[in-house]
Amino acid sequence: MSTLHANIPIKPAYVDLHIHSTASDGSLLPAEIIEIANKVGLRAIAITDHDTLEGSIEALRHQHSSGLEILSGIEISASFDSGTMHILGYLMRLDDASLIETLKVVQEARANRNVQIVKRLQHLGADISYDELLEVSGGGQIGRPHIAQVLVRKGIVENMDGAFNKLLKKGRSAYVERYRLLPVEAFQTILRAGGVPVLAHPFTLNAETEGDLDTILADLKQAGLKGVEVYHPAHGPALTAQYERLAHRHGLLVTGGTDFHGTAKPGIHIGIGRGGLRVPYRLVEELKRCAASGLRPYSVTP
Repeated sequence: MSTLHANIPIKPAYVDLHIHSTASDGSLLPAEIIEIANKVGLRAIAITDHDTLEGSIEALRHQHSSGLEILSGIEISASFDSGTMHILGYLMRLDDASLIETLKVVQEARANRNVQIVKRLQHLGADISYDELLEVSGGGQIGRPHIAQVLVRKGIVENMDGAFNKLLKKGRSAYVERYRLLPVEAFQTILRAGGVPVLAHPFTLNAETEGDLDTILADLKQAGLKGVEVYHPAHGPALTAQYERLAHRHGLLVTGGTDFHGTAKPGIHIGIGRGGLRVPYRLVEELKRCAASGLRPYSVTP
């Protein structure tokens, strides 16, 4: 485990609100994530797995013994024509019937897509089976990173980047489009469960100018967006400043996290990203105030 984090003490006032576990495409169990978060001295974390609450549910089982504040979390893909949109949800009621039903639909669509990708790879001559994906995922949600891992393991491609660039990313021969919620559907799903929807890593929207992103954020806020992930390892100082400026301009919350995946994204460490990321605890307090201002109070009881 030592290769997946840096032994750099972090003051208790810092948090990591974007972490992936084995419930989706991360390489560490929620309990292992909690162990590292404690080791580096974080005060709070959120496990935000793709389209599933299982990582959050498991982490929250350790809430009282962990010494950490653990926020319920998720990352939901939403449709967006010119780029990729991911919506982070925080502080949702994990037993909300509407949330559970919506995620079931999304998960089924994801599973069907994975089957189609495997069929395309087999048609292209790749010796790969769906059972191998189940093994690599360890029972969690299967995604393209798991498919890439199998391709690398079997020597079909040299590395993860090669798997995506040659076969799996949009426009490549094994890419399959999948069902995604509309942004407003993702927002409302999170809001109905008492949570707070936040736009993850805005650079993936591929907005060409700050003015373009300004317009996008105005529309998303109108649809129910409550925050923007400003702090992220892929955001240099200029982007961080731009996203913070736009968030304040639109009255949106600021959040941040490492987008930690473990071995799937080497060099990214819980709590500090590539070494310099620091996300202050006050952002958690602002998220909680936002959730509490809704019609119903949030609960983290699994």
